[in-house]
Parts: sequence; C-alpha cells; structure tokens
Amino acid sequence: MANTQGPQGNYDPAGSTQMFRAFVDEGTPQPSRQAAAPSGSSDPRLGLIIGIVAAVVVVAAVAWLALK
Repeated sequence: MANTQGPQGNYDPAGSTQMFRAFVDEGTPQPSRQAAAPSGSSDPRLGLIIGIVAAVVVVAAVAWLALK
C-alpha cells in the first residue's frame, strides 16, 4: 500500500530563505557606516604579508641553525 499522505504542517522553504537573507543583510555594512571609518586604516592584506614573510624568515633561520 502506497503512502499517499502529503507532508504535515505548513513548512515554507521560501520563508526560511527570506529570513536567512534578512539575517545576512543585517551584517552588511551600510554606506553611512563606511564613511565613518578612520581614513588612516591600513590594508589587512599588508599584515598578512608581513606575517608570512616573518614566518619564512624564522623557518629559514631555524633551518640554517640546524644545518650549521
């Protein structure tokens, strides 16, 4: 015997999508908020690049000391 009953309840998948989009939109910065940011802020990629270069220098120094 086949199960011919439909899903129970009124689940609306589009409703959860709309709630998710509203949640994501709350976290996006507004243009007025960006204008208030300090003008002297540095690029976050610069810190990452400096960190990688420092890590490479430390690894190279340890390798040089180990092979000495």
